[in-house]
Amino acid sequence: MLEKRNRIILYLFIIFLFITCIWIVQIMNGYVPYVDSWTRELVGRLVDTSVYRVFLEITNLGSRSFLIPFVIVTAVFLWMVYKNSLPALFFAGGTLITHSLNKIIKNIIERERPSILEEANALGHSFPSGHAMISMVCYGLLAYFFTKKLKSTKIIFMTQIFFLLLILLIGISRYVINVHYLTDVLAGFFIGALCLIGFIFLYEKLQHSALRPRGKHTVDGSKRREKNL
Repeated sequence: MLEKRNRIILYLFIIFLFITCIWIVQIMNGYVPYVDSWTRELVGRLVDTSVYRVFLEITNLGSRSFLIPFVIVTAVFLWMVYKNSLPALFFAGGTLITHSLNKIIKNIIERERPSILEEANALGHSFPSGHAMISMVCYGLLAYFFTKKLKSTKIIFMTQIFFLLLILLIGISRYVINVHYLTDVLAGFFIGALCLIGFIFLYEKLQHSALRPRGKHTVDGSKRREKNL
C-alpha cells in the first residue's frame, strides 16, 4: 500500500515537473500559458468584491512585513520547546534560503506581473510566486516541527490540515488579488514543496547522525588491543 502511494506521488511529481518546465519555456519565449489565458477572466470579476477584500487580508500572512518578525519569534519558540538550536535554525534558515532562491529564479525568468500592488508586497518579477513558495516552506516546516511534539493522531491530522489550508489560501490570494498569474502560484507551490521535502530530509539526516552512539569504534579498538596483549 505504501509502495503504491509512493509510486503515485513520484508520477505526480514527474508530471508536474514536466508541466512547470513547459510553462517556463513558454514564458521565457514570450508566450502566455493556456492556463493563464483561460483563468484571467475570473480575476476581473472578483475585483472590489468581498472575496477580493478577504484575500487581500489573507495575503498579508505571506508578506515580508509579517513573516520577518513571525519567523524570528517562532524560531526562538522552537529553540525553547526543543531545547536544541537545530529546529530553529532549519525553520529560519529554510525560510530565508527559499526567499533567496525565489529571487534568483524570478531574476532569471523575468516575467512581468499582471498588476503591481505595493500595499500587498507585489513588486518586481512574477514567476514563481514568492508568497506560495515561501509559505509552503515556512508554514510547512512549522507544521512539521509542531506535529513532532504532538501525541494525538487526531490533533496531528487537524494541525496538518490547518497549515495546508493556510498555505493554499496564501498562495491563491496572489491570484485572486491579481498580482500573480495562476501558473506563478502553482509553480511556487511545486518548487516550495521540493524545498520543504529537501529541508526535512536534511534535518532528519542530521538528527539521525546526532543520535548515533559515538565512540563505538574507539571502544571496540581498545578491546581488540587488550585482547592482543
